[in-house]
Amino acid sequence: MTTRALILGCAGRTLSSQEAAFFSDVAPWGFILFKRNIGTPDEVRALTDALRATVGRADAPILIDQEGGRVQRLGPPHWPAYPAGGRFGRLDGSAAAIAHLGARLMAHDLASVGINVDCAPVLDVPVVGAHDVIGDRAYGTSPATVAEIGRAVAEGLMAGGVLPVMKHIPGHGRAGCDSHKGLPVVEADLATLTAQDFAPFRALADLPLAMSAHVVFTALDPENPATQSALVIDRVIRTAIGFDGLLMTDDLSMEALQGSFRARTEACFAAGVDVGLHCNGDMDEMRGVAEGAPVLAGDSLRRALAALARLPAEAGAFDVREARARFEAALSLAA
Repeated sequence: MTTRALILGCAGRTLSSQEAAFFSDVAPWGFILFKRNIGTPDEVRALTDALRATVGRADAPILIDQEGGRVQRLGPPHWPAYPAGGRFGRLDGSAAAIAHLGARLMAHDLASVGINVDCAPVLDVPVVGAHDVIGDRAYGTSPATVAEIGRAVAEGLMAGGVLPVMKHIPGHGRAGCDSHKGLPVVEADLATLTAQDFAPFRALADLPLAMSAHVVFTALDPENPATQSALVIDRVIRTAIGFDGLLMTDDLSMEALQGSFRARTEACFAAGVDVGLHCNGDMDEMRGVAEGAPVLAGDSLRRALAALARLPAEAGAFDVREARARFEAALSLAA
């Protein structure tokens, strides 16, 4: 089966016959789950099994946004609540170790229901006056802190058999609006962007996956958001940052992007992204996205295979109960 360079969502907790047929025909590289898809652990596991069955690949990536705080798709009563990333940035010298442990616990939660990719760590560096769409999702306000804790989170996830996705490359921290609702335009000069916004991504450029920012950087390309800018992808993401992993778009249904779904998808691939991401499960939108997305091939296929190769055959021994007690005690002491 030929794989399409797409990651798609579905509408509910089970697949409709229409969705199953569509996914079987389109053969996306992977899938993404949201709160609307989450029931009991058994229901989530059944859904991830069903999604993989439509494309006939047992290792098909299934993604989720599980950062902690306000961005957490698995939560009570079936899964524990985790703190927002900003909580770790306020800890003392143990911040990275505690963040690593929390990510390892998250990986256990995700892997147990068939989810093998987490859209974390958030490597954006917020600045005063920026929109709070990032806010406490950020690990701190200095590039060094964000990079250190981001590295710990990525390694904790991978230790538990879950691939990390660093986001939102090359940086969303300066955005003055929420890219879900409009197109942010950042007017900082290139020297400032390089020293502040790009730095955490450069420090973690060896990670296997990254998600693009729907943000215009006027110092680089005043016309196009990074997701649709060949200048930003080639000169910044691939060259200055040095990222040669799989680059996926942020959600193609966000209002920062304009035009038909086919047109906006084609613009992303023309700019150099590897995989398109569409999240809301709307069948009409997905059809347009599928029309604009190519087969996964060439360097994009190489990067996709290299990412999946980073998944361990099995996670190492891990005492979940002891680790959770240790994580909660560390947060309590820090508070």
